[in-house]
Amino acid sequence: MLERQMRSVLEEMARSFPVVTVTGPRQSGKTTLVKMVFPDKPYVSLEDLDVREFAHTDPRGFLNQYGQGAVIDEVQHVPGLLSYIQTLVDQSDKSGLFILTGSNQFKYLQCITQSLAGRTGILKLLPFAYDEIYFDRLKQLNSILYTGFYPRIFDRNVRPGFFYAAYFETYIERDVRTLIRVKDLMQFQKFVRICAGRTGQLVNFSSIANEIGVTYKTVKEWLSILEASYIIYFLRPYHRNYNKRILKSPKLYFIDVGLAAHLLGIEAPEQLTTHPLRGELFETFVVSEFLKYRFNAGKTDNLYFFRDRTGSEVDLIVETGARPVPLEIKSAQTVSSAFFKGLNMFRNLEPQIPGAFLVMGTSVRQDRSAGLVRGFSQISEIFEQLDGF
Repeated sequence: MLERQMRSVLEEMARSFPVVTVTGPRQSGKTTLVKMVFPDKPYVSLEDLDVREFAHTDPRGFLNQYGQGAVIDEVQHVPGLLSYIQTLVDQSDKSGLFILTGSNQFKYLQCITQSLAGRTGILKLLPFAYDEIYFDRLKQLNSILYTGFYPRIFDRNVRPGFFYAAYFETYIERDVRTLIRVKDLMQFQKFVRICAGRTGQLVNFSSIANEIGVTYKTVKEWLSILEASYIIYFLRPYHRNYNKRILKSPKLYFIDVGLAAHLLGIEAPEQLTTHPLRGELFETFVVSEFLKYRFNAGKTDNLYFFRDRTGSEVDLIVETGARPVPLEIKSAQTVSSAFFKGLNMFRNLEPQIPGAFLVMGTSVRQDRSAGLVRGFSQISEIFEQLDGF
């Protein structure tokens, strides 16, 4: 069983808070992680209908079974339970009493902030990080982009195409139906596939609405559902003290590149070699790795991008404790001086930046004056350097 990078942070939070909340997409490994870290705690899942009914109709009786605490899985099914947990932890001086998991931000985090504010540490567990899977071997990039990072693919040796087809159908049936009233599920499925075709690109609500045949408002609502379910992530524009030339629209990324590849109809790694969206999928992979690194360390999102109306852009801006750090992301195999255009432009805007990076889709290592060049397999080196800024 693979060790998760979040483990030490989860253990530390359990020593600091009476409740620890672990949220994230379905099948990201939340249950496996909390069971591994807290093997002596009773485990109960609110996915079980009879257990859920007990917790809903008799929350006090349900929690009386767990006077010494417990791991409660998928607690978003009974959000009212959190108020009773609050009462219990307020009466106790124990840390790490309850470990809660949930897979929907709308239902879950809103109730958490209302009922357990100041009483819970919150962690977001995404699918495996690159180094959690490929720490001891170098894998061909096309295979990485095609396979993605959901744990079941690796734990059970499931063919990616099988996993993602089942995952998507289950997501539509379970999460979408409970969150919104979608009259035409096939229309929603088309919407998600269209979004996959826009991963790594600016969000254009009107364009998506016109392509599907729904309203602008519906597109915004559906995108919020995908975000709440940890299917997509919005990268915000960076615009500190700059003029009005800066674009304010976010960029859309899929949390897992393998799911995006599946939704694009990619059925084998070899198809990625000439795929027109290979660059966007590689960018999706890299941005997701930076997000995982932050979340696995118990930190908040500090990622942005930069683009102005003249077309000048930087793929990723990392806000550090000192200054912003720009990164360019290129899937190409050969380094070109043109790849540093955005980094040089941003350096003119922020002359005191502590560093700049170019992440490549090959194994390369160059220290140039315009920025440090690293291959995707060396991305952990960038994380370490960013922590030092």
